[in-house]
Amino acid sequence: MSAEKDPQAPAGAGPHDHHYADATYDERRRMSAADVQDAVRSGSVPNVHTKQEAFAIAKAGGWEADALIESLEQQIRDAGDKKGLFDLEFANPKHFTWLLVAFASMGGLLSGLDQSLISGANLFLPADLGLTTQQNSLVNSGMPLGAVGGALILAPCNEIFGRRMSIIISCALYTIGGALEAGSINYSMIIAARVILGLGVGLEGGTVPVYVAETVERRLRGNMVSLYQFNIALGEVLGYAVAAMFLSVPGNWRYILGSSLIFSTIMLVGMLFMPESPRFLMHKGRVLDAYRVWRRIRGVRDIESREEFFVMKVSTETEEAEVAAGGGSRRFPWLDFFTKPRARRAIIYANIMIFLGQFTGINAIMYYMSVLMSQIGFDKYEANYMSLVGGGSLLIGTLPAIFLMETCGRRFWAIAMLPGFFIGLVIVGVSYHVHGTMAIEGTYLTGLIIYEIFFGSYACLTWVIPAEVYPTYLRSYGMTTSDGWLFLSSFIVTYNFTSMQNAMTPTGLALGFYGGIAVLGWFYQIFFMPETKDKTLEEIDLIFQQPTMDLVRQNMASSWETTQDLFAFRWKKVFITGHTPRRSSIVDTSEGKAAA
Repeated sequence: MSAEKDPQAPAGAGPHDHHYADATYDERRRMSAADVQDAVRSGSVPNVHTKQEAFAIAKAGGWEADALIESLEQQIRDAGDKKGLFDLEFANPKHFTWLLVAFASMGGLLSGLDQSLISGANLFLPADLGLTTQQNSLVNSGMPLGAVGGALILAPCNEIFGRRMSIIISCALYTIGGALEAGSINYSMIIAARVILGLGVGLEGGTVPVYVAETVERRLRGNMVSLYQFNIALGEVLGYAVAAMFLSVPGNWRYILGSSLIFSTIMLVGMLFMPESPRFLMHKGRVLDAYRVWRRIRGVRDIESREEFFVMKVSTETEEAEVAAGGGSRRFPWLDFFTKPRARRAIIYANIMIFLGQFTGINAIMYYMSVLMSQIGFDKYEANYMSLVGGGSLLIGTLPAIFLMETCGRRFWAIAMLPGFFIGLVIVGVSYHVHGTMAIEGTYLTGLIIYEIFFGSYACLTWVIPAEVYPTYLRSYGMTTSDGWLFLSSFIVTYNFTSMQNAMTPTGLALGFYGGIAVLGWFYQIFFMPETKDKTLEEIDLIFQQPTMDLVRQNMASSWETTQDLFAFRWKKVFITGHTPRRSSIVDTSEGKAAA
């Protein structure tokens, strides 16, 4: 390599002076090829001070990312690349993504399983333990109530122990709660068991989506987080099936509730072999540890992975620097949700999405599925078997989201799904006014199937959105509010289901209350919902920095264009060709072509 210095290179940045780290962005753009090569080889990593600059570097295919990677590789060589007993590694890092998501998403399986197992147990448990109707309502809602407590410990657990260990702790709570449920001998014991189980559900429910979102690549994030909802639905179906298996066995409800111990044990063992979230490690200032994990689960061979790690490092350090400089509250990070517009927009948006998911009645319907089936004419055994119809429909509904969430986008998905499950609620409400047993059952089941299918797709958003919209340093705290609000809403809806049905009538509850909220939510999402598909978490951060009215104007223009297309019968454009093309890489230019 020539030692001759390019006349346009920054002063003091010669190949033997290694001052590249202090050069400005414009100076680094003018460096000679020889200086760039020398900087990469020497590990002279530049100081990048803003997220915008980091994105500009990524889109320009800047050498700074290579310098960072080479510097970290040198640190690993110097320290020795030692692997622990549980440090799995694959030749193809993409295989790690599937294994990680599979084990983490088992938390959804456990959550769904425990939600539906109680439905089958409800047919026998109250009589065996001598419970009143109100006591049984608290047994049913004890798990979501405990999950609110699990959400409250989410932030300290995530910040102190990390995402991975928080999931392991939740597995232990699942196991303890499941064992106590199966062995309950009175009202107090079953309540304690349900609350402990709920602690695990709340802690896991807010941690797993974040863990997955922070780990997988942006092209798969929406699909992979949706897999969590798929596992919830799968768990619910499995719970109904398990209940059906033990219905004729003496002490049936004990076997039904205790069956979850098998799955919590499998998940616990599997999570021991999973790594910590690289973004959490970066948030804690453990850059080298974050890179070790990134190299194992994402690899650094392709330019996308290298650039994303570079942007992640700069973005996290920028957030921490802003907090240190007084731009955020280090001692009381919760205050940032009130004082920082970017954080405030995220928490409002995420929690309204959860409100729309819960107050349209899904958990009340799932918890009382067998009871609802009994109301329309099925006996106890038939009611449990027919519950599989509702659970199976919810499971089927999640499948399109797994494959199409990132293709269609969050905004399109929400606006398209809400009318579908509103129609289902209308048919359910009408079924109570139909005459004849066969007609009632047919109408009710038709409405239930439509509702569950469309809600299954929509429900994925209630996990995807909160997991991706918060800034890194506030993600644990934001998910505490979202997770707590989700389960508090579930508790409110579930606990009050019977009294609301009695006061409003079944039709009034299904169509007037649940359906009315769905209609209001549809208009909210048309005007206020941003599109975050195909973005890295750091790019989403920039979206939420824009004023809300700017977003509303963009959405109004987009909605008006879509409305015109619909009335002009340009449906192919609306539903197929009108979607923004996927980027092949985060280093693509705005025109969609890869930068040189």
